[in-house]
Amino acid sequence: MLQTYQGSCHCGAVRFEADLDLTQSSFRCNCSICRRTRFWPAVALEGKFRLLAGQEMLTEYLFNTRKNQHFFCKQCGVRAFGVGNETPMGKMYGINLGCLEGVSEEVLSKVPVTYVDGLHEQWGQAPEFFSHL
Repeated sequence: MLQTYQGSCHCGAVRFEADLDLTQSSFRCNCSICRRTRFWPAVALEGKFRLLAGQEMLTEYLFNTRKNQHFFCKQCGVRAFGVGNETPMGKMYGINLGCLEGVSEEVLSKVPVTYVDGLHEQWGQAPEFFSHL
């Protein structure tokens, strides 16, 4: 069931809210950027994400196809969310679960995880090794 969550980067300059269903799968990927930043996103569909503050504090990083947007706070460097413009579900927002406020460790421990092999562009399958992700 969708619930509205508030979140922020570490320094609080970037603030957002998103309607998420934490009983649905989140994702862990081994692609070059997700592996390096340890990004752990839940999916918010278009219209279910609202940037509340800090637009001017965001730095956008594009690579590879340059279609998916990776945003980082200029102050603290935290990647609170990203925008997938080229996904099977259309435009979506990847919300970093570690940036949500008021979500207990117990709740986070129960969020389902789907592992994807972005390193080899095999998005529909788990990589051979994934426990470190």
